[in-house]
Amino acid sequence: MAHPEFDRNRLFIKGLGERKNQISIKDKKIPLTFQPENLKDHDKELIHRTALRISESIKEKRSVILAFGAHTIKNGLGPVLIELMRKGWVTHLATNGAGIIHDWEFAFQGLSGEDVRENVKNGQFGIWEETGLFINLAIAIGAYEKLGYGESVGKMISREGLSIPEQKFLTEEAVKNIKADPGYAAAAIDLYDVIKRRRIKPGFMSIPHPFKESSVQCAAFDLDIPFTGHPMIGHDIIYNHPLNHGAAIGRTALRDFLCYAHSVSNIGSGVYISLGSAVMSPMVFEKSLSMAQNIAIKNGRHIDNHFIVVVDLAKNEWDWNRNGEPPAENPAYYLRYCKTFSRMGGEMHYISADNRDFLCGLYHSLSSVESG
Repeated sequence: MAHPEFDRNRLFIKGLGERKNQISIKDKKIPLTFQPENLKDHDKELIHRTALRISESIKEKRSVILAFGAHTIKNGLGPVLIELMRKGWVTHLATNGAGIIHDWEFAFQGLSGEDVRENVKNGQFGIWEETGLFINLAIAIGAYEKLGYGESVGKMISREGLSIPEQKFLTEEAVKNIKADPGYAAAAIDLYDVIKRRRIKPGFMSIPHPFKESSVQCAAFDLDIPFTGHPMIGHDIIYNHPLNHGAAIGRTALRDFLCYAHSVSNIGSGVYISLGSAVMSPMVFEKSLSMAQNIAIKNGRHIDNHFIVVVDLAKNEWDWNRNGEPPAENPAYYLRYCKTFSRMGGEMHYISADNRDFLCGLYHSLSSVESG
């Protein structure tokens, strides 16, 4: 028996311009000249060692993956992430669904971050027209174009708009490809459903992004560097909008997971940085590494010598490298990210630091290593 579902079409949706925002990218963005002041000596030593390992990995054409939580974007670190890509010091970036949204809102309006407590009380949290409409539409189009989650949004920002196919063309494509490429045919029908429900006209839909120079996923798209989004159903505000399409989310997010897993398959002698991501980063890494290791073993190899750096604010006095995994009665056992990454082989280090201090410290250390 099918249980009743919530009808999102009944929602009263306000325009994003009516929302009070807590963060301005103009005021928040961190310049490349920012010098961290709160790093301890052993943290600085580890950051420098990480920079050396990154330099070696890039020379050996190994993966350097930076996975981060949404606060990395909210804290204004976009310029630093973009420069790391431009310098060729990062080969893959990954974030969660919230990171995708904050980056897009900064590009679109230069503002992000609503008052959750107040807006839940008023029945308005996450129920905003432009964020829900444009991101969901970009993802539905991206699924049809066989793009990933982050790539779909990055392309919209870069092109400052979306190309909307004719409904008749989509139905013809679906019929023509139903046997040869049923996934593509289904994605065409999904997009047909989205644009028909909203009565979206075909052609180019102009969506200006006046602050796109601050967008990390836009820069990744322009530089052709993987920027993958790893959302969870119901976690992000775009699920509140009636145009949200679960199948399109699934197609693009699965493509991003497999793109991420491909990068992880090249992590041997490479570097993995997990920055302020307590759940997404460790969870997708362990599954990806297991798959990659499976194929490597099948081919007579083994993925080893990877260098993992986990960064978060939580204090930790347990030496995971020297003492192994702590017993269950020790609170350190429940640092999910440390527990997961300590099981991943290679070499794992933990730094308790603000993401601004760590990332800017890493940028300056890499600059020093490159200059000699």
